[in-house]
Amino acid sequence: MGTENVAQGEGGAPHSKPPVVHPRSSQYRWMKNEWRANVYLARSRVQGLGLFAARDIEKQTMVIEYNGTVLRNEVAVRKEKIYKSQNRTVFMFRIDSEHVVDSTRTGGLARYINHSCGPNCVAEVVTFERGYKIIISCNRRVEKGEELCFDYQFDTVEGQHKIACHCGAPECRKWIN
Repeated sequence: MGTENVAQGEGGAPHSKPPVVHPRSSQYRWMKNEWRANVYLARSRVQGLGLFAARDIEKQTMVIEYNGTVLRNEVAVRKEKIYKSQNRTVFMFRIDSEHVVDSTRTGGLARYINHSCGPNCVAEVVTFERGYKIIISCNRRVEKGEELCFDYQFDTVEGQHKIACHCGAPECRKWIN
């Protein structure tokens, strides 16, 4: 009979070895090489186009980077006004109070990830490899064909500037902002 790789926890209860955790920089390099195999763009039931899982993706997997041009806040505000005057859809992601990533013209597919009040992904701003990176990772296991979504976490506003939410999640807040 073979031996199993099982350790004894407190109280004698068996548990398996913890999973190997790779450094975030290694996970990032893997994601940069593999993201095309993780996702595809298709029509969304939430809004316009959406990004979908091309295969089953495990919890905490880095899926894709949200990229574009990093702008100072003042420049981003001006560009947003220009885009709206041109009737363009605006794709911007706030890094902090001073910086915004503008992916309206130069961004990748991550800009098509829709909002959800019950998201299956999380967006995280990290700093490594010489600068800001916005990484989209799964916060639970995502099944092949499932639409990827994260909570945009927009500031709350009142009145005519509210944006209706169409996520359909049971916990939907009815507004994105």
